[in-house]
Amino acid sequence: MFGIPDYSAFCLAVLVFLALPGPGTFALLNSTGAGGFRAGAGATLGVIAGDQVLLWLAVAGVAALLAAYPLAFRIVQYGGAAYLAWIGLHLLFAKPGARSPVRIEPRHYMKQAFFITLLNPKAIIFYMAFFPLFIDPATHLGWPTFAAMAVTIAAITAAYCLTLCAFANAVASKVKAHQRFTAWLSRLAGVFLIGFGIRLIRN
Repeated sequence: MFGIPDYSAFCLAVLVFLALPGPGTFALLNSTGAGGFRAGAGATLGVIAGDQVLLWLAVAGVAALLAAYPLAFRIVQYGGAAYLAWIGLHLLFAKPGARSPVRIEPRHYMKQAFFITLLNPKAIIFYMAFFPLFIDPATHLGWPTFAAMAVTIAAITAAYCLTLCAFANAVASKVKAHQRFTAWLSRLAGVFLIGFGIRLIRN
C-alpha cells in the first residue's frame, strides 16, 4: 500500500513507538495533569507538529541517501534494525519508577509540547533509523510513499495521544496505582522492538 511493503507492520510499529516513554509522552501527561483534557489535546497538536518537522528532515536525508548510495542505504537499514533492538533491550531491563524530566507551565501547552519534541536530540536519530526499515528501493514511489507514511504517523499519533490524554484525565488521582502497569507496558514495547529488529534484519 502506497509503496510501503508491509503497511500493517508499519502501523503496528508506530503504535509501539508511541507507547515508549519519552519527552512527548511526558509533555502530554503533564499538560493533562495541569489543564485537563483540553490542555492535553493542545499538547497533542504540538507533539504532532514537532514530529512532522523532524520526520520530514529525516525523510530528506533518507531520500538523498536512497538516490545516491543504494548500498549505504542498505547499511543504514541494518543499523536502524540494530538500533531498535538496542532500545528494546534497554526497555526490557530498565528499572521502573523513572521520573519525568519534562516540566510544563500551565499555559501555551501546544507551543511547549512542540519545542519539547523538536529539541529532543534522540528524535531525529530515531526517525532516521525508523524510515529506512519500511522502504523497499524496488517498490517505493518516492515522495508519495514518504507523504503516505507521514500522514499515517500523524493520524495514528492523534488517535493514540488523545486517547492517552482522556485516560490520564480520568485517572489523574490514581496514577501512582498504575506504575506497575506502565512498567509492564514498557517491557512489552521492548519485546516488540527487539522482534521488529530481528524480523527486519532477516528480510
